[in-house]
Amino acid sequence: MNAPEPPRPRRNRTTIAVVAASAAVVVACAAVGYLALRDGGNDEAGPQPAPTASASASTDGTDRGAGGGGSDPLVPGWNTVVNAKRGITFDVPASWKRQSADWVSYVSENDDPDEKPLVAMMAPAVLKEKWCTSDDAEDGTPDTYALASVGTTGEQGATSAAGAAEDTARTWVYGLYTQPDRSRLTVGEPESFRTKSGVEGSLVTVTSSGTPKKGTCDTDGKAVTFAFKNAEGRFVSWTYVGAHGVQDEVSDATIRRILGTVRLFKDGDGEG
Repeated sequence: MNAPEPPRPRRNRTTIAVVAASAAVVVACAAVGYLALRDGGNDEAGPQPAPTASASASTDGTDRGAGGGGSDPLVPGWNTVVNAKRGITFDVPASWKRQSADWVSYVSENDDPDEKPLVAMMAPAVLKEKWCTSDDAEDGTPDTYALASVGTTGEQGATSAAGAAEDTARTWVYGLYTQPDRSRLTVGEPESFRTKSGVEGSLVTVTSSGTPKKGTCDTDGKAVTFAFKNAEGRFVSWTYVGAHGVQDEVSDATIRRILGTVRLFKDGDGEG
């Protein structure tokens, strides 16, 4: 039996679970088929031959987003999220649902039959998974959309923190909210940012405005990306992405407070 596909952030957005199987990393997802998490790149999923057997992570609904260790949360009552693969950890309020450490969320072009990821994030935490539900296709299968997500990404090929932050934030808003129109994006100037633990990098905010509302759940979007170097000296990033201009929109203060908890992760953190 195929594992149920988790709620997608927006239309034609896919979230997949990955789990180690022998030496390979594979996924099983009802609508997507078999994919693999590439060891390099921007934490993106790519086509892979189907193995003889497969499994999915966190299909029992268990909240294991902090799997693999991680220090205690910096904010009392919050929960810790870890992307050990990229060496990043951060905290989220208790109302955000942490996915498994092996979950990958990505966006692709709406008209791409292969759903090649434009950008992706690992180990996301999601706010209000069923924020909006609609059956715009009128096929009897409603789509469920989340209000917002936060997660982390490897920035392979990046030459600067500012460039990585802008590209990732811009792609999330385009992919989730405005495609195929890139003209409605407003890109903020890069700003220096330092987290509570002393991680320094570049922060870029991208928003959209005036996007035509073609479906019940369509809104404008907002992404805030903080790019920096991990302990290995490689560019990585943390991103918030969510609906913009709506009553339930996550406040800048909350986004900045979550961002402030970003810190470097090392194997063994939070263990015995």
